[in-house]
Amino acid sequence: SALFNFQSLLLVILLMICTCTYVRAVIPRLIDRNKEGFLGLFWMSARIGERLSPYVAIACVVMAGTLLVQ
Repeated sequence: SALFNFQSLLLVILLMICTCTYVRAVIPRLIDRNKEGFLGLFWMSARIGERLSPYVAIACVVMAGTLLVQ
């Protein structure tokens, strides 16, 4: 159902980026061995989380604020 609600889709993407970045920091072999194919999405999400971490953090705070207001 997150595909039909834009806010839910953004929340799922943000959570995936944050989770993949955390998993790569704790167990890098798990994420780094799958750089291609469907599982490569997790590697790309981890890279986005590492390189754009201030923007991802701001997006998480904004998303939390909007969820609290609703």
